[in-house]
Amino acid sequence: MQDGRGTPERPPVGQGSAAATRSKQRVGSFNEAAHKLPPQALLRDAADATDHDNVDTAGRANRAAALATGSEPRESGAHAARAVLALGALGVVFGDIGTSPLYTEQVTFQFKATQHVAVAGVYGIISLIFWALTIVVSTKYAGFIMRAHNRGDGGIMALAALCQRLKVPRMALMVTLGIFGASLFFGDGMITPAISVLSAVSGLEVATPGVAHLVVPISVAILIALFMLQRKGTGTVGWLFGPVMLIWFTVLAVIGLPEIVRHPGVLQALSPSWGVRFFLDHGFEAFLTLGGVVLAVTGAEALYADRGHFGPGPIRIAWFAVVWPGVLFSYLGQAAWILDHPRAPLSNNFNPFFSVMPHWAVLPVVILATVATVIASQAVISGSYSVARQAMQLGYLPRLSVVHTSEMEGQIYVPSINWMLMLGVVALVLIFQNSNGLANAYGVAVTGTFILNTVLFLVVARRVWRTPTWRLTLLAVLFLTVEVTFFLANVAKIFHGAWLPLAAGLLASLVMMTWRRGQVIVTRNRRAKEGGLEEFLEQLGDIRPPIPRVHGTAIFLVPDDATPLAMRGVVEHVHTLHDTVIVVSVVATSVPHVDPNKRFVVQRMGRGLCQVLFVRIRNGYLEANSIPDALALARKRGLLPRNLDLEGASYFLSRILIAPTREPGMARWRKKIFVTMARNAASPIEHFGLPIDRTVAMGSQISV
Repeated sequence: MQDGRGTPERPPVGQGSAAATRSKQRVGSFNEAAHKLPPQALLRDAADATDHDNVDTAGRANRAAALATGSEPRESGAHAARAVLALGALGVVFGDIGTSPLYTEQVTFQFKATQHVAVAGVYGIISLIFWALTIVVSTKYAGFIMRAHNRGDGGIMALAALCQRLKVPRMALMVTLGIFGASLFFGDGMITPAISVLSAVSGLEVATPGVAHLVVPISVAILIALFMLQRKGTGTVGWLFGPVMLIWFTVLAVIGLPEIVRHPGVLQALSPSWGVRFFLDHGFEAFLTLGGVVLAVTGAEALYADRGHFGPGPIRIAWFAVVWPGVLFSYLGQAAWILDHPRAPLSNNFNPFFSVMPHWAVLPVVILATVATVIASQAVISGSYSVARQAMQLGYLPRLSVVHTSEMEGQIYVPSINWMLMLGVVALVLIFQNSNGLANAYGVAVTGTFILNTVLFLVVARRVWRTPTWRLTLLAVLFLTVEVTFFLANVAKIFHGAWLPLAAGLLASLVMMTWRRGQVIVTRNRRAKEGGLEEFLEQLGDIRPPIPRVHGTAIFLVPDDATPLAMRGVVEHVHTLHDTVIVVSVVATSVPHVDPNKRFVVQRMGRGLCQVLFVRIRNGYLEANSIPDALALARKRGLLPRNLDLEGASYFLSRILIAPTREPGMARWRKKIFVTMARNAASPIEHFGLPIDRTVAMGSQISV
């Protein structure tokens, strides 16, 4: 544990910059850092009581609605061509859901209710798939939930942060649900690459049955290569993702269309009556088949999670114009083929996706499918990096090493997350061997995230838009009925692999909540040891003879406006201070990007020869944390003296040794986890972009 954690912005108490003197006049000054752990957070609600302009106070509902609906002019890509963004969204957003036709019907027609092919059964399955896509993807994600965002950013972590900022009822519970939903995403991050690549490569069994034994080794080799290349970034080939996926969706439609033309009656399956009849005919066995149907909507969460990268408009265009027609034609074409081959589901090499096409096209499509699944896997892996980074910035994970792989925003690589995912993915392929086995583990994480997203969205809708209860009830009944039913159908597979993502989600949630709780305790104990900066400077001014000042600039990092332990150490042991002293506090806010005009607060503290500059830097959770760059920007804006020597400044930080004790507050085994995480956290020198040759670390011990 080291310095650098931040606190919610408070009005400056001393003479400061223009930005500081205007702080009380700002409209829309949000409590964006309520997740941090200042002294106030240990004494009262996480929302700072001095923040009079909170988005949800009476008389500011319109402002809150603007923040959560997208009418605020901060939407990504507002000045870019929507067609270009829609093409980009094809390669990033829709890889997972776009490769679902590879295995959805293959898995679904292995259930007892569907193995004996009949027209009513086939139409019933297609009806369920179509209406699942309509309700979950088209209506919920593309239609409703896309309206709620956190300064343009989407995803369940953004919803949790928004609940926190808006101080919704039972806020702690809502944030906990958001953390669990984000944790389930890591389980999805392991299963998606495994099932997608394995399903694509399994097409070799259709093209050349003699190499069936090579499917697993080839899949493992592709996945290992994919993870090994992550540190290189996707900037050099990322521009290919959109066009490749456009070709993929075109191929899906082209392959399925001839079968639909030969069997136009299959279009009847789009009627909901066939889905109802399927349940009436098969009862509980039909319910169990939902564990396969749900595979058609895996990846729907990406529509919302990637909202901040592309904006809602381009994502909707890509879905309705390209993705939905492409996958629907594929599902209908496969269904028509199954009707022509009623005994196919009973065979060991049943694979309707590849069987529906001419034999000469199988191998080229296998190659294209493999590329498409690699792209889908890349999107999920990159998403896992983003979720981990958001969790770090919001205070639920320790600092991890983050590598920016390109100048493009969002192109990051988190080595520790990468290697954990790789081990998990390879283990899944080796254990399950085929997509049918992996499908048993897939649906729980996806449907669990669906449910949590719906709950958080309904809470935000009620809080922000004041939506009448009866309308929310209708939405809740529509969405939760579908999602809870899917979830229960997948829980039925708990002993066949469904336990895996649940266990991964619970473990990740435990780790995040343990880190959060440990921070509360350490911050409280550290605050007691540090004392206030104003009080320390007052005492320093009373020392006689005065503390000598030496030439140069010293920059101290501190979590809030407390006294940096490193600064106390310099005074107590070296008995001197630099001519210019800057105390820097980095505030990680619960918004993706902070308005540049509100990013800095600079104030002068102390008196006489003991004056220092206190700089609060507010960073969004999608922004870099480089302190030297931030200070240079503040100097350029005139908030710091123009002649301030930042290029030769020395940086001082406090390296904290955390000692577990028997004091109450957290179970001892959780304290051990917290201490282990703290010891393995990334260096603050790297995290804050400090110059190695000009940084000094001074040790101190805090109990937990």
